[in-house]
Amino acid sequence: MIRESKGTAIAFLVLCAFLWSSAGVLIKLVDLHPFAIAGFRSIVGFAVMRVFIRKPRFTFSFDQVMAAVSYSATMILFILANKMTASANAVLLQYTEPVFIVLLGRYLLPGEKTSPLDWLVIAGVLGGMVLFFFDELDVRANAGNALAVLSGITFALTAIFMRRQKDGRPADSFMLAHLLTFVITLPFIIGGGIPSPVSIGGLALLGVFQMGIPSILYSKGLAGVTAISAALITMLEPVLNPVWVALCIGEYPSPRSIAGGAIILGCVTVRTVIKARQKTNKGGI
Repeated sequence: MIRESKGTAIAFLVLCAFLWSSAGVLIKLVDLHPFAIAGFRSIVGFAVMRVFIRKPRFTFSFDQVMAAVSYSATMILFILANKMTASANAVLLQYTEPVFIVLLGRYLLPGEKTSPLDWLVIAGVLGGMVLFFFDELDVRANAGNALAVLSGITFALTAIFMRRQKDGRPADSFMLAHLLTFVITLPFIIGGGIPSPVSIGGLALLGVFQMGIPSILYSKGLAGVTAISAALITMLEPVLNPVWVALCIGEYPSPRSIAGGAIILGCVTVRTVIKARQKTNKGGI
């Protein structure tokens, strides 16, 4: 893979986060079963990636398959959560991912240890999550919140199994995940009937601009900056997502959700910055 310059890589990741953040608005516009939305979005996203990347390298190694399965689950769970709870809740709870990377990485990534700082951040994030679930006594909304947390866990597994691939490319695992998602959701696509014009437009935008192009941008961005920098830059997504939903649909997060989201993003950002400085002082990254 050609290594991008740092400035170009940052630009790719900023644009990636901007396009990713459109998910909340576009998912709400599509009047189909969440599984059908996931399948349509993935097959269009795969087609876009196939045009730009050409031939993927599917090795079907354990780590590549697990990364694809985890990312496929992430995409489906995130769409389900968006249909059941506020978009802000779905994206902010999904960004608990770094906490689960810390917890699961202890067992799946040999050599990675959990520091006292990590445990403090985990406690803070869990506190932020509590605010979402006590925001309203609505069974459907809280079920959506739970699915969003699960998408954070599967997103963490995606990152872990991608990191375990010595010669793997993120794009390959993404493309395999899109194919898997399409196969899993095919019965819902066939049985869902003909989408309305608005839904067709939303699906096209989801596949091309919210999934396909961002997957390429993210893959290229990772070639020019550290994983830590990429994590910080793409945190623009959970900040922008609720803004677009509020402006376009009029769905506003509650004060408790805003507070919980601020705690989660704040804890994750502080940990990421401190860890980056520690590595820089040791001569890393």
